[in-house]
Amino acid sequence: MNTDLSRPEWFKSSRSTSSGECVEAAHFAGGAVGVRDSKDPAGPALTFGPRQWDSFLIAVRAGTFDR
Repeated sequence: MNTDLSRPEWFKSSRSTSSGECVEAAHFAGGAVGVRDSKDPAGPALTFGPRQWDSFLIAVRAGTFDR
């Protein structure tokens, strides 16, 4: 997927702590979602299509990744 990452509005979860160990996300045109490490904003970002992101959120809410 080719997504323009040059001007996204990155945001952190409202549940982020002040420790600085956060993940940031951004919404792009067409429903794509970007995810990056907040400590390295110039570093790489992962991008997911709308279906992949929705599947991930469903799995998170279902507890699939709980330890």
